[in-house]
Amino acid sequence: MANVKVYSLFTDFDINLFQAGKHYKLYEKFGSHIATVDGIEGTYFAVWAPSAKRVSVIGDFNYWTEGEHELNVRWDSSGIWEGFIPFVGKGNLYKYKIESHNNGIKTEKADPYARRCEHPPKTASIVWDDSYKWKDAQWMKSRKKHNALDAPYSVYEVHLGSWKKHVEENRFLSYYELADELVNYVKDMNFTHVELMPIMEYPYDPSWGYQITGYFAPSSRYGYPEEFKYLVDKLHQNDIGIILDWVPSHFPEDAHGLGFFDGSHLYEHPDKRKGYHQDWKSLIFNYGRNEIKSFLISNALFWLEQYHADGLRVDAVASMLFLDYSREDGEWEPNMYGGRENLEAIAFLKELNEEVYKSFPDVQTIAEESTAFTGVSKPVILGGLGFGMKWMMGWMHDTLEYYAKDPIYRQYHQNDITFSLAYAFTENFMLPLSHDEVVYGKNSILGRMPGDEWQRFANLRLLYGYMFTHPGTKLIFMGNEIGQYNEWDFQSSLDWNLLDFKPHQDFQAYFKALNTFYKSHPALFEKQFDHDGFEWISYDDHQNCVISYIRKGNKSEDIVVVSCNLTPTVHKNYRLGLPTKGKLVEVFNSDAAEFGGSDVKNKKTIAITKTSWNGKNYSAKVTLPPLGMIAFCIKA
Repeated sequence: MANVKVYSLFTDFDINLFQAGKHYKLYEKFGSHIATVDGIEGTYFAVWAPSAKRVSVIGDFNYWTEGEHELNVRWDSSGIWEGFIPFVGKGNLYKYKIESHNNGIKTEKADPYARRCEHPPKTASIVWDDSYKWKDAQWMKSRKKHNALDAPYSVYEVHLGSWKKHVEENRFLSYYELADELVNYVKDMNFTHVELMPIMEYPYDPSWGYQITGYFAPSSRYGYPEEFKYLVDKLHQNDIGIILDWVPSHFPEDAHGLGFFDGSHLYEHPDKRKGYHQDWKSLIFNYGRNEIKSFLISNALFWLEQYHADGLRVDAVASMLFLDYSREDGEWEPNMYGGRENLEAIAFLKELNEEVYKSFPDVQTIAEESTAFTGVSKPVILGGLGFGMKWMMGWMHDTLEYYAKDPIYRQYHQNDITFSLAYAFTENFMLPLSHDEVVYGKNSILGRMPGDEWQRFANLRLLYGYMFTHPGTKLIFMGNEIGQYNEWDFQSSLDWNLLDFKPHQDFQAYFKALNTFYKSHPALFEKQFDHDGFEWISYDDHQNCVISYIRKGNKSEDIVVVSCNLTPTVHKNYRLGLPTKGKLVEVFNSDAAEFGGSDVKNKKTIAITKTSWNGKNYSAKVTLPPLGMIAFCIKA
């Protein structure tokens, strides 16, 4: 126990809260913290290892020697080991060497609370602190309006390592470089938010970040923690929100990670039927263990507090909710009531969302959840899980399947494209066309579209026009906005060279204009989760393959009339039923020449007559462009 002082950050620590799973700022106590004790600078270490017989800090300061710096176990049976090591400071490498009471098993672990990790494939933790001075006060003060459920919400999903690479050096762009290039691009394209695929430290590039070992450390692939704060800061200074992909559903078995941490199943559930994911070959957190709930909720709050994140997209929620997820009969055990629901995980998710919204009422949690589980985005007090939004996976599957069909067959499948409105308001839905839809042989979104090149781009414009006028918030994966031909490859940059060609230039211009159109019309977002914000004009014109509907804002005059022609045939003198008199004014047309379309447009104003149609008292005759989405406002 040489050179370890008995010193504690836990003097004001409520051990009962920790053991009850109610301590939500564990990062203030656990991990490594630079401190001065008796006038000597050094580092305080604390780790939870209740099955340990002894714990040593090994590092580059003691030649990785076990026993040179042994920590002291606390007297309160909490399983917390702690101590102060003089002259150890910022930049020093370390791990915990743990000898277990369990048959003397020895493990060598990275710090679960480390603020920085070595660049993979190296695995040590790094003593770190930073004094970053935030400059996003204006955003933080007003961000509630940006993240509100009645605000425009157009999300650009990004994998930092493959969005763009340094051309000359063929390497990742740094957080600093991304703070210029990515921020400027997202602002120019008029997205409201960026969602980052997991940036918490992970060892294996092909996991895309979904196998995390450093839950409190932004990946060192792109730079230092304060450099990531700088990226977030720059986004906020440009009125762009940031959502972080967060993975509380599973973690990898890597030797330096959380698995079998102190020679026992400390973080993972000991029963493999609840503690092991066969699909991902990874371990599942023990949601019934209170200290694990404290760890995970503390981690969620850490990114919201320390890194000013505006939201968390929670990965693989469906796998958490059901005990039989991806399991055959005999591979799972029913809950105490004989059901398939994971009651411990459900309780954890409710507690997570309650605490997030209590501490940060101006952020959002978003569930990636693909089942019919009810109440995912309903408040906990009303019996829900308490998420702000839920991914609309059914819409995504039906839409992509429909648009892949040759238009000649679409008249037989119109229900596929209209069915989503039967349940669109049962949850606060986000419409996702994410990274999962452009990998593993599924093809790119453009690559799924039928027809020649002109028709493929027209279909693509139509698809996104339909998406952005459909109720719900929006998410698209990087590259979708330029008409990427190839599937996404995490090892390569997006195919930015496509922008040398006019069809891709035109499509990028279309997407920029679509974002602007969406953001500038309250009818498209103010009631995006409310029945009152949507009204069908016609969903049953199978013969012409046309669907038409009305989107409504809070003010009676905020109305957008939308019609989608899902065939390459121009429909002239097409009659639309309308709810009021006045004049129709075309405000958006996906077939415009500047977007690469055939430029079939309507005259500046169209008279609305008192002719009943589609169950409405008024109507007007319009021209519908081929494979086009067209939008109108009604003027007095």
